[in-house]
Amino acid sequence: MTLAFERNGSLCVEGVSLADIAARFGTPCYVYSRAALTQAYLSYTDTLRAHGLIDRAMVCYAIKANSNLAVLNVFARLGAGFDIVSGGELARVLAAGGSPDKIVFSGVGKKPAEITEALKVGIHCFNIESASELTTLNEVAARLECIAKISLRVNPDVDAKTHPYISTGLKSSKFGVAYTEARAIYRHAASLENIKVVGIDCHIGSQILDPAPAAEAVDKLLALVDALAEDGIVIEHIDVGGGMGITYRSDEIAPSTAEYLAPTLAKLASRKEKLIFEPGRSLVGNAGLLLTRVDVLKHGIDKNFAIVDAAMNDLMRPAMYDAWHEIVKVQSTPVGADDTPLQKRTYEIVGPVCESGDWLGHDRNLALNEGDLLAILSAGAYGMAMASNYNTRPRAVEVMIDGCDAHLIRQRENAAQLFALESLLP
Repeated sequence: MTLAFERNGSLCVEGVSLADIAARFGTPCYVYSRAALTQAYLSYTDTLRAHGLIDRAMVCYAIKANSNLAVLNVFARLGAGFDIVSGGELARVLAAGGSPDKIVFSGVGKKPAEITEALKVGIHCFNIESASELTTLNEVAARLECIAKISLRVNPDVDAKTHPYISTGLKSSKFGVAYTEARAIYRHAASLENIKVVGIDCHIGSQILDPAPAAEAVDKLLALVDALAEDGIVIEHIDVGGGMGITYRSDEIAPSTAEYLAPTLAKLASRKEKLIFEPGRSLVGNAGLLLTRVDVLKHGIDKNFAIVDAAMNDLMRPAMYDAWHEIVKVQSTPVGADDTPLQKRTYEIVGPVCESGDWLGHDRNLALNEGDLLAILSAGAYGMAMASNYNTRPRAVEVMIDGCDAHLIRQRENAAQLFALESLLP
């Protein structure tokens, strides 16, 4: 939430004015801070070091939150591992300089071709999410004459107390295998010639602000690890997933990394297994914002609308999750177009997409002129990663701020690029 700060009447990120960013690169524009990304990652490693666990722990960034190559490269340079869910994400990590032996491959529908590529480059581990997937992995590994290292993503049936769309640890979830079935699947995995059991994994959800559910899930994992030891199955690493939430509302208080991890680490401190963490949102969410410009002010009988040049195709979270993002003015504009004092009004902040669901913020109290710049905060996670070209709209440009420098890390598309792969009928 504190990514942007005011200087000389204008919001800045690190040493660069957002107004200058808009003038140079246009809007809509995603803006990220390298310093904020670094600080977020170090909050994990510093916490692990403080608990004496850093030498047997690996922090694997869940790249589905934001997969821009420059973002991945920042984490790779810091020594991060990566949690991926597709072959495309594997290719991105490798292109960004990530180490294959620090990659864990999650996801419920891994294709044989994706598995093949992951085995060829030598990833750290597959997080298996079904008995069927285990069979497929064993068959692919046999064809390649190699051994596939696996952990089982166990569904501990723990309520993460978050939005139902991002709660993944309940027994009704499509993710993972049932806790009651996990021991039998592990026994089967241990019997397969081309499979090596190395770990256990769980991930109960996202945007979790209460550390208790994660600690509860660890209790259930440890009980299963000890039961597997009785079966002669040795678990080398425990992957506790990610899910720590961030602050989206100005009146909301999210735990620090140290506070969130403390109950979990207390339970793991006396163990000998290696540890894996899979943070996503907490590394990038508050390290990015979406810069947009007010194109039209439309004052109606029941509602006032500020129509901006960003839309639901640029930031899907409000339409999909009814999610809240703080929206602030980039520059103070004390007078209106007619030179009279500018008064605040309650606005619906909406985009130009032809859908009633195209909104970015409800009931925002702002004093606006057409042409004003707005910053939509906490947009670094699941913003650009979920963007689309709906209405044949080019996706936003992306910029990384590094001190006083602004680097273009993704060019804006043009319309011709959007249909370049399409063909007319003969």
